[in-house]
Amino acid sequence: MQIKPDMLFSIANFPVTNTIIATIISDIIIISFILIISRAISLKPNSIQNVTEVVIDYFMETTREIAGERASFIYPWVLSFFIFILVSNLIAQFPGFESITFKASMSNSHIKVPLLKAATSDLNLTLAFAVISVILTHYFSIKYTGIKAYFTRFITFRVFPIFLFVGILEFSNEITKIISFSFRLFGNISSGEKIMETMYNIFSFGLPLPFMLLEILVAIIQAMIFAMLTMVFMHIMTDKPH
Repeated sequence: MQIKPDMLFSIANFPVTNTIIATIISDIIIISFILIISRAISLKPNSIQNVTEVVIDYFMETTREIAGERASFIYPWVLSFFIFILVSNLIAQFPGFESITFKASMSNSHIKVPLLKAATSDLNLTLAFAVISVILTHYFSIKYTGIKAYFTRFITFRVFPIFLFVGILEFSNEITKIISFSFRLFGNISSGEKIMETMYNIFSFGLPLPFMLLEILVAIIQAMIFAMLTMVFMHIMTDKPH
């Protein structure tokens, strides 16, 4: 499995990869959708507004059930993660997404590489999302529980050695969150791309359809998992330790 994305060109020594292009497209789609929805809000909602309200209400109510009054600051981040990851995953399922090639210069030679590749198949992006999620979780923990309660999770001055061991486990758990967050999303989307590439190479019509439907389901599930885990971890870390 290829971990490193394909570089298309560079701007001021900054490498522009096919996953960056896909990220920009995802951003454009999300911003355009927000602008369209904001201008079309009506007391008699159309189908698009209905779907949007269902998604927003679902995440809001779910966050309230889990985090209570803390939903006001947890919910926006959870929904933001979900929307971006979902859009990035879904646009990669369009037939021919990776078919358009770009002639890139590599080591004094020209090779053809896909112009587009799923943004979430780039470990750099999934790792960045994981780091943002964990850092925000710890920031909210300090802000809403206090610095003393925050450090009590990891360091305790009780005489029983078991408490020190538990603190070490808590700290190591925060490190593994970053690894599991980033590699889970990256691995599922990257492997899905390879499966679809194989199916299209075997037979372009018919055969890839069931796998495409499966990958759409995986795209939705992975976006949901990332968002929900962020919600749960933020809830746990903003609750004072006992």
